Amino acid sequence: MTKIALLDYGMGNLHSASKALSAVGAEVSITNDPKIIRAADKIVFPGVGAMRDCMAQMHEQGIDEAVQEAVFNKPVMAICVGMQALFTESLEFERTKCLDIIKGQVTQFEPSWTDEQGANIKIPHMGWNTISGMDRSHPLWQSINENAHFYFVHSYYCAPEDESVVAAVCDYGQPFCASVLKDNLFATQFHPEKSHKDGLQLLKNFVEWNI
Repeated sequence: MTKIALLDYGMGNLHSASKALSAVGAEVSITNDPKIIRAADKIVFPGVGAMRDCMAQMHEQGIDEAVQEAVFNKPVMAICVGMQALFTESLEFERTKCLDIIKGQVTQFEPSWTDEQGANIKIPHMGWNTISGMDRSHPLWQSINENAHFYFVHSYYCAPEDESVVAAVCDYGQPFCASVLKDNLFATQFHPEKSHKDGLQLLKNFVEWNI
């Protein structure tokens, strides 16, 4: 059974993520213990809330160092603010330095963007939306249909400098990066643990992913 370290730094939806990962066959440890993190087969890095607070908690708990170490030697999946924390900096409230694992910024949706009916988008982007552009030959996207629905809750989105890391896009007034994939690092802006069948399939794919 795949051992997953679900990183606990006080800013993640740990119960839902743990329950979903267990449902697809993982042995889950909710932890900030470096020894347990190093012993795990894979890492899941969740996050909710303001980036400034998330980064402060990561530094305090040593989670930033754990993630930096893990991305060099095992599969890592980041979710929502966990994904945003991987980037160079966030412009939420004030410019916040992030982990700089992926070059790029986290920036706010423009309220002037309009939907298909011509109405201004609502911020935060909250609820179900489709994603597209996945390479479905990749093990992580197996059995995930084009235009699959996932659950989003966010006011800021990731803008990577290198478009080759974009693994899926979502349209909310304009297309934005909904997922990144770089070597053994996978991240989603949406919440797979809240996304029913498609979300569970994606988590199952991560649990079974061999690199």
